[in-house]
Amino acid sequence: MKKSQQNDEKKDVSLGNVYVMTHSFFSDVIRIGCTPEDPQEYTKSLSAKTPGNYTLVFSLQCNNPCKVKKRIKDYLNAQEYVNEFYQVPAEVAERLLTRETLVIPTLAIQAQP
Repeated sequence: MKKSQQNDEKKDVSLGNVYVMTHSFFSDVIRIGCTPEDPQEYTKSLSAKTPGNYTLVFSLQCNNPCKVKKRIKDYLNAQEYVNEFYQVPAEVAERLLTRETLVIPTLAIQAQP
């Protein structure tokens, strides 16, 4: 099992955020993930650990965020880039997340300011 998959399983929490991020080095690639943390703070912490910067495009606070992320990743599997990175427009991922939460209840929608 890959390290990122192990981390995802550890983060399998009942309440948290699913996010869509972009990275300054890859204009046509997005990152989809889940975190129990505030997505803006998580974005800052990721940027501090890597070259370049992440930008939060969209996040959604919901129940079972890792389950929502997994369903989105299953849908995008044919378009998988590397690990949590996908070569799809951020708007497509945002629509998928919004649609998926009609199936899995959410608490609130957080959009980028």
